[in-house]
Amino acid sequence: MSGQIVKIGLAASAASIIASIYFFFMHDGGNADLGIFVGLWAPTLILFSQEIDKIMD
Repeated sequence: MSGQIVKIGLAASAASIIASIYFFFMHDGGNADLGIFVGLWAPTLILFSQEIDKIMD
């Protein structure tokens, strides 16, 4: 299972970036604040998944 959680975190981070771009430019005519907020989740998800993976080893 080692590394699997990191892959899930990376996929969730990529989804966050895509959602951020969508919210920033397209959702309800573009909502910059919401796009930035969702975009800030990406590094948090990566770091969190790496720490979980370290704890599980």
